Amino acid sequence: MAEKTRSEKLKRLVAVQRHLEQMAEYDLAETSRQRAEVNQSIDNVVMALGSMDPVHRAFSQSYADRFERLSTKDKQLTGMQQLHEMRLQRERAKGDRLEEGMKEALEAERREADDNAVYDVIDQKFATPASSKLQKP
Repeated sequence: MAEKTRSEKLKRLVAVQRHLEQMAEYDLAETSRQRAEVNQSIDNVVMALGSMDPVHRAFSQSYADRFERLSTKDKQLTGMQQLHEMRLQRERAKGDRLEEGMKEALEAERREADDNAVYDVIDQKFATPASSKLQKP
């Protein structure tokens, strides 16, 4: 099996890192969706608590308990969302650094290939038949 170049190895690492970044984005989106649901539920409970309907007044303690639970869950989800945002930034920064390294490695490999091509031309130029006659005994 042929030896992989540094840029090929880094390209693979970039792909893996971008996948980790997508996973972090998904986790952040899911947490944001859950927060939106909780906030909608909080709004509904607040509307029920403020209602003058006698049915809602009978369940006011239940609504208050539910409001407290939802508020706690919202705080937890807010913390989780902040963690996911930090994780996403970290994964994105890692991916960007790896991608930059891959580009630099690719450029170095291209320069080396160009240099080798120039050296080959120089070697061919100086490998004339006259010089090969001088080398024969």
